[in-house]
Amino acid sequence: MKHIVLASTSTLYGEGYLAYLQPVMQTLFAGVSEIIFVPFARPGGISHDEYTAKAAAAFAPLQIQVKGLHTFADPATAIREAQGFFTGGGNTFLLVKELLERGLMDKLKAAVEEGRPYMGCSAGSNIGGVSMQTTNDMPIVHPPDFRTMGLVPFNLNPHYLDPIPDLPHMGETRETRIKEFHTQHATPVLGLREGGWILVKGDIITLEGRPTARIFEAGKAPYEVDPGSSLNFLH
Repeated sequence: MKHIVLASTSTLYGEGYLAYLQPVMQTLFAGVSEIIFVPFARPGGISHDEYTAKAAAAFAPLQIQVKGLHTFADPATAIREAQGFFTGGGNTFLLVKELLERGLMDKLKAAVEEGRPYMGCSAGSNIGGVSMQTTNDMPIVHPPDFRTMGLVPFNLNPHYLDPIPDLPHMGETRETRIKEFHTQHATPVLGLREGGWILVKGDIITLEGRPTARIFEAGKAPYEVDPGSSLNFLH
């Protein structure tokens, strides 16, 4: 049975790294003693080792050891044999490029669909959708494809922001950009605000966390869904 958490962010304002997700992690990774961390998004350009150490410190209170995928001589075998996975945020273009060029995207997808627990934050959540084409990130590299794992039948826009009333200029809003996406594609998009996450248990997909999420479907007006709502209608 699939067991997946796709969170908007790793860190809420004023809190520590993954602090708000600790109860979620405890449930998601129950019975797991070691996970593989996928560090390829590299926020701020930090090294793979530095990023892995940061993830390891957040999992230490749960008595779960963390090993960076970059440390394995045979990463495909490591994925196949892993107990669970966490993919951190950063730049989605870089993350997708690394996974596709190393031939690991489909292997990670297969392991998760077989039932190994998976948690993603930000870029790590983007790759849970159908494609990475609704990311907010700059195209600092050119991935060979935009396809991702398709663990859920829609795309995500993590860190979704609403327009600020009476602000003279915000440039193009997130809603504007997602509507542009829908001039070319029919894939639904979920605007995932900070403090929210998607939970997948088997075939059941729900919105969890504090805020509502904004749903965008081609040809329809955007609308809100509440925490606890089923997302199985999105396809």
